[in-house]
Amino acid sequence: MVDHVFTDLTLAALYERLNPWGPGDDFYLGLVLRARSVLDIGCGTGQLLRRARAEGHLGRLMGLDPAPAMLIQARRGRPDVEWVLGDMRTRLWNGEFDLAVMTGHAFQELVGDEEIRSCLQAVRAALGDGGRFVFETRNPAARAWERWTPERVHEITAGDGTPVRVWHEVHSDGLVDGRVRFTETYEGDTWPAPQVCHSVLRFLDEESLGGFLAEAGLTVVEQYGDWGRGPVTPAGPEIITVARPS
Repeated sequence: MVDHVFTDLTLAALYERLNPWGPGDDFYLGLVLRARSVLDIGCGTGQLLRRARAEGHLGRLMGLDPAPAMLIQARRGRPDVEWVLGDMRTRLWNGEFDLAVMTGHAFQELVGDEEIRSCLQAVRAALGDGGRFVFETRNPAARAWERWTPERVHEITAGDGTPVRVWHEVHSDGLVDGRVRFTETYEGDTWPAPQVCHSVLRFLDEESLGGFLAEAGLTVVEQYGDWGRGPVTPAGPEIITVARPS
């Protein structure tokens, strides 16, 4: 299932305003610009690949996403990138890419073991010799979900200039079996009612990530705890993983 926030055209148009370009995007952009062929899994509005093309990437750039509303935004911004509707089960890619990425914590949308296995096996097949798979997940030890409270309201401006408020609320049971269930609420001054999106994210530690990757034929090359390439620590916000075919 695709989260409603990614399927609604109005909410999809707000995505980049709520998630502006940041250090993580700079991290991935450097990798993309050095790779001849890139597969962006869960590309969303395609912000990363659009920027790469704008900065002179001349090779193959493919963005893959299961949400039509997000790809509408991507295609409007850059029609000279390959945009594909679907997930890693949509096609079989055999050694076609030098780099595969999952940004914006998209990996955490894979909540079931079989979903993770299926995706990673397809990633392994898509990578050519010497290829790399790079993705990030929130470090469960940092317990980021404890800060997703209704009191922390993010205010952004829609394309028509009207304010939109966004807040999150985690189910009272918090982390259960490595999963966090929460709502994301959007409220606009001119909207008839707030839009409430229900989501689930999977939180995996380093050992669990390593196990899934190894099972799929991928080996961890590097792991970082932040976008400055610092080590993974209990307080660090991220687990940024670079893996290669075994």
